[in-house]
Amino acid sequence: MQTVFVQLQCKPGQTYQVADELYEREVVSELYSTSGDYDLLMKIYIEDDVDIGKFINENVANVPGIMRSLTTLTFKAF
Repeated sequence: MQTVFVQLQCKPGQTYQVADELYEREVVSELYSTSGDYDLLMKIYIEDDVDIGKFINENVANVPGIMRSLTTLTFKAF
């Protein structure tokens, strides 16, 4: 299982709708509202045999109201 963090920049006034849609799609493990350049930070778990880019494109990036995303991969270091 891979842990992936995705930051999302939403169109003005669309953050709550984006968050609701992500929960409806059941792809989010944790979701936070953030300050700064991005509006939401989500934590997702992706199976090891699943292509991360394809998963993000098919399940996250196509949510209406998202303008930009930044995906951060994690690695077991400890």
